Amino acid sequence: MSVESHDKKLADLLRLVEEGGAQLPEFQRSWVWDDTKICKLIESISSGYPMGAAMFLQAGGDSIRFKSRLFTGVSLDKMVSPEWLVLDGQQRLTTLFQVFKSKKPVKTRLDTDKDKTIFRYYYLDIEKCLDSNADRLDAIVSVPADEKNSSKNKKITSEIGRKIELDLSTPEMEYKQLMFPLNCVFSAKDMDAWQDGLDDYYDNDKSYKNKYRDFREKIIRPIQDYVIPVIQLLKNTPKEAVCQIFENVNTGGVPLTVFELVTATFAADEFDLRADWDSISQSFRDKKLQVLNDVTGDNFLSAMTLLTTYKKSLKGMSAVSCKKRDILRLNLKEYKENRDFLISGFESAASFLVHQGIYRENDLPYTTQLVPLAAIFAVDNEKKDNRAFMLASNKELLAKWYWCGVFGELYGGANEARFALDIADMFKWIKGGEVPDTVSRASFVPTRLLSMQTRNSAAYKGVMAIVMQDSPLDFMSGEKMDVAKYLDEETDIHHIFPQAYCEKQKYPQKKWNSVVNKTPIYASSNRSIGGRAPSEYLKTMKNKGLDEEMIVSAISSHKVNYEYLSKNMFDEYFVDRAKRLLDRIEQAMGKNISGRDSEETIKEFGEKLI
Repeated sequence: MSVESHDKKLADLLRLVEEGGAQLPEFQRSWVWDDTKICKLIESISSGYPMGAAMFLQAGGDSIRFKSRLFTGVSLDKMVSPEWLVLDGQQRLTTLFQVFKSKKPVKTRLDTDKDKTIFRYYYLDIEKCLDSNADRLDAIVSVPADEKNSSKNKKITSEIGRKIELDLSTPEMEYKQLMFPLNCVFSAKDMDAWQDGLDDYYDNDKSYKNKYRDFREKIIRPIQDYVIPVIQLLKNTPKEAVCQIFENVNTGGVPLTVFELVTATFAADEFDLRADWDSISQSFRDKKLQVLNDVTGDNFLSAMTLLTTYKKSLKGMSAVSCKKRDILRLNLKEYKENRDFLISGFESAASFLVHQGIYRENDLPYTTQLVPLAAIFAVDNEKKDNRAFMLASNKELLAKWYWCGVFGELYGGANEARFALDIADMFKWIKGGEVPDTVSRASFVPTRLLSMQTRNSAAYKGVMAIVMQDSPLDFMSGEKMDVAKYLDEETDIHHIFPQAYCEKQKYPQKKWNSVVNKTPIYASSNRSIGGRAPSEYLKTMKNKGLDEEMIVSAISSHKVNYEYLSKNMFDEYFVDRAKRLLDRIEQAMGKNISGRDSEETIKEFGEKLI
């Protein structure tokens, strides 16, 4: 990667922007500066203060082919290929081009009302500029303009438009009030014409000639000679370096995603990745695959790269990987060849998760674990009638891998290396190979049940999912809580011993608010439970027509001892449910949980959990 640094005159940079020699990569956001920011930038430029460096990337390299677009305000008769792409400095250069070069009003907004569009022309008050005691910001005048007829307005008013404070609607009014239009600065023709008009207006009065001469020399000339440092990245710069550099220099903005970089790359081949992803995600919504609602374009590209590199690895062409650099190397041909298989992979993953008791995006322990899961299904689906996961025994292995990832809490950090191991290990495992790293590495500590207090924890969501997987019955109706009912009844996670009751009894919060004392309950059932003691809300169940046997079945289906609950025996209930949940976690992971009889477990729960 070659990097050069040069000082460039503002005039030359604006000319480059105007002629299309400098353009923006497609992934750059739109220009968003407000009127106050524009005035402050004009203040800096006209005062000779540094405005910071810009960063350009040389276009036309073999490794980088980004679709580009013109700067806001630039209009060309025909599109030209850029010499440079602007990575940093877009907002400043766009502002300066519109203020100094465009004859159209600047489309901006108020800093106090970001949603309201306004149009402005910018002027310098000659008298204030030449007054050494005046604040330069006060000499910058932002004048309203009409978008469709710019000569119609240029008036600052008060009292809801009834009183005109400043009228610059004609050149004569500009001359009269010595207000210089900044969009003349870099045009010698416009500068001379404005000076001629000023001379004519004041009949060549020497005092005005001298005042304007001083203004040109002291204020305008420094703007025309203003220099900006430009860091130039030459065209051999790798794409991953461009991504990293862009993130580093845009710390105040929205981070650039890999998806946007790949979108810009594919756009160079006339393929709209964003529109394609919107279509894919909409198809997931149309099929009511709620568990996929939070899947992003970045997730999809990670899974795509994992899929393509795995298939290449089978031919000895590459290692399995889906790190940022690998995603940026993804080409459009590979994307198109594997797109439909990956879509089916995500759909199969959604179906698999429903069978694991995970129905909505809010219930999903890890969105990241969907990446290898979808890629695994995509590889398998490509085999059509010879799919490995059509066999129940292989699907059980996949479930063990999944729950080991959840209860081992292995997907909370950087996961790219784990993804690569997952897809390779899983297919080796179902053929009799070694246990996957995710399975062998996973462990669960019994006291972790106490620290799982909110649904922010993946393992917390996992516990609720395995409860749902076993088809529990609703507390009040005794109905089976299948996926349709779960969604229709606004099911959420609630306390079994209600919070208000526990607080009244002064039970320790780390127990009553832990996952051990929670379960999925319909919203309507939870309202019936209220804050009452279990013995009281069990009576409500009877009043709703459930007999004793049905009530016992409903309560037991949530891995709760009915006798302890009915007698409000919190401590006994709590320990018993912890044991049942640990048994179920062991079943899901396919491995024993150590420490169920450890000193720490006995200290926290009062007895062994075996």
